[in-house]
Amino acid sequence: MLLLLVVLTTSVAAEELENPYTGGIDVRMGQRFFLSKCTSCHGVDAKGGVEADGPDLTTGSFRHATTDAGLFRVIRDGIEGTSMRGLRREKEQVIWQLVTYLRTLSDRVDVDSLPGSPKVGRQVFGRLDCGRCHMVDGRGGRLGPDLSRVGERRGPNELAEDLTEPSAEVAPRWWTVRVNRADGTVVEGLRMGEDTFNLRIMDGEERLRSFAKAGLRSVERILESTMPAEPLSDDERDDLVAYLASLRGSES
Repeated sequence: MLLLLVVLTTSVAAEELENPYTGGIDVRMGQRFFLSKCTSCHGVDAKGGVEADGPDLTTGSFRHATTDAGLFRVIRDGIEGTSMRGLRREKEQVIWQLVTYLRTLSDRVDVDSLPGSPKVGRQVFGRLDCGRCHMVDGRGGRLGPDLSRVGERRGPNELAEDLTEPSAEVAPRWWTVRVNRADGTVVEGLRMGEDTFNLRIMDGEERLRSFAKAGLRSVERILESTMPAEPLSDDERDDLVAYLASLRGSES
């Protein structure tokens, strides 16, 4: 009886409490789980479609739930008579993170409500030569992430953190490789490909360089961001955030 009471209490709490997992890392973990478990029905873009028989999850309106707690319940318990199966075996944290991610699919930041100016931010972006490493709408470099749709992927707070603490979280795709050659020279670049015998990187001039591992002294991975720590005023940061938040592909 005591065990049953504990289970019921936990279940009720999950439905009544607000979502406790709403940070940037929760969005990313929710997206990761969605891509691994939910795309067969809802599609990679969460819009359903011809081949994906699940409903569009990007409209902000859900047929069986209106609150985060309701979404939690639907994801956990499933929907009887449909292909939506519950995820009762998953931890509550995972389900909450999935709810958080689903909410971001329809949340549209009103750029005009942000403290900075997208127009001025674009000028700051150019003055700092951010396009040397980042591509926007097909123009720019390839040494950093493509920012053409970054306003869809990152919220204003996350964008501000990206600018002020670029090494706080660096995806493995953007780790740097330092190659120490037999003659003592060192070459650094982004890891583009690797197998048992060879390593290929793209150096700071976007040149592809290939190395036979047998002829190298060492290969070192650098996990920090290559983005320079430019000192920004509060106004410059706000303007850059507003500009980046406005980048939404064809809508930008």
